[in-house]
Amino acid sequence: MKMQNKAKKPHVLIFPFPGQGHINPMLQFAKRLHSKGVKVTMVPTVFLSKSWFFDSSASIDLCIISDGFDEGGFEQADTPDAYLSTFWNVGPKSLAALIKKLGHTAHPVDALVYDTMLPWALDVAKQFGISSAAFFTQSCAVNSVYYHVYKGHLQLPLRGSHVSLPAMPPLHVSELPSFVAIYGLYRAWFDVLVDQFSNIDQADWVFFNHFYELEPEVVDWMSKFWNVITVGPTIPSIYLDKRLENDKDYGMNMFKPNVTACMSWLSGKPKDSVVYVSFGSVASLGIEQMEEIAWTLKDRNGYFLWVVRETEKPKLPHNYVKETSHKGLVVTWCPQLEVLSHESVGCFLTHCDFNSTLEALSLGVPMLALPQWTDQCTNTKYIEDVWRIGIRARPDEKGIVRKETIIRCIMELLMEVGKKGEEIKKNSIKWKNLAKKAVDEGGKLDKNVDEFIAKLI
Repeated sequence: MKMQNKAKKPHVLIFPFPGQGHINPMLQFAKRLHSKGVKVTMVPTVFLSKSWFFDSSASIDLCIISDGFDEGGFEQADTPDAYLSTFWNVGPKSLAALIKKLGHTAHPVDALVYDTMLPWALDVAKQFGISSAAFFTQSCAVNSVYYHVYKGHLQLPLRGSHVSLPAMPPLHVSELPSFVAIYGLYRAWFDVLVDQFSNIDQADWVFFNHFYELEPEVVDWMSKFWNVITVGPTIPSIYLDKRLENDKDYGMNMFKPNVTACMSWLSGKPKDSVVYVSFGSVASLGIEQMEEIAWTLKDRNGYFLWVVRETEKPKLPHNYVKETSHKGLVVTWCPQLEVLSHESVGCFLTHCDFNSTLEALSLGVPMLALPQWTDQCTNTKYIEDVWRIGIRARPDEKGIVRKETIIRCIMELLMEVGKKGEEIKKNSIKWKNLAKKAVDEGGKLDKNVDEFIAKLI
């Protein structure tokens, strides 16, 4: 039963899975709600609240819960299985205690927006009689694959080389999410992703972190089953509509970026001359692949900015940073949105996780795709063949993308050879304009957020 003493303006709890790629889009959605007068509370875990860099200017309240690993988070657990099973045991009790506590304040919770990787949060919402919205941080296409696995329509292990699913282009097995393409790979994560659909039929809304035009066929198909609403692209307002005051960054970072060094270095570089390289906060390349990228950037005639996390630095060739300092900058983390929006950046060599994909798409930057795992191969399929805003650098028989291949792709994207780069750049600008239109006043995002709020009042 919903608690009484309801506040005049609705109070929405935002509960992301504790990872950068999940927190960023949900925090941006929280800012959109806050800008429209909604009281919003983000719910990070104890460890994240202590260890991450959080921008308090976002005007979003924080209330913490426990995942059972308050001192070290995911790294404190011995295995993914250990982390997930403990979180699944501790989390529901901790979330329920928080909602109960807030119920005795002037601002009881009216709705819970939960990360679909935490389906038990929906059960907690139902326990308290509050509205619920499932929030997907991966694409509709990727989640459609997992849905068909959950329903048993896609039998694993796969047989044959291609898969055909409703409202999607035919997919080669290598273009499916890695947990599906390689059955048995990281079984704990596979189970989490498939179980997103275990109770989703009970959610009042199903949110997707992009805009309708990106995947209209899949959105329409999914809307047959759920109340689907697109609420993206969820990137800081300054890069699109500029309507949210001081919204210049996500506001919560796993690593502290070296803003001054990156932006000072980019300043003065010719337009579209820099290759920006980053594989995000999780992906870890093998030494041989790192070396192929390193020799590519060193040997080609052009500038590069390469994000190499501290844990990945030992994989660089000896003395590499010093020997390439005349043409490149290697940093442990950077302000990615600022970098992608800088006019000197001509293309983005990326692993194609969905957040990086949406950022590059929304800022009109062509992509050179080097996907690693999880959803990235499916994202790459859409980047190259559906949205046509990038090229996939294809690996050899050993699974390594060689220097010659990467150089050829960069030359195409920077329009140094052939005509393909011109078409990709034109498409990139088209999608950038559509992303801006979606978040502008009166756009699809605006209308969808207003519709959501209206149901809570």
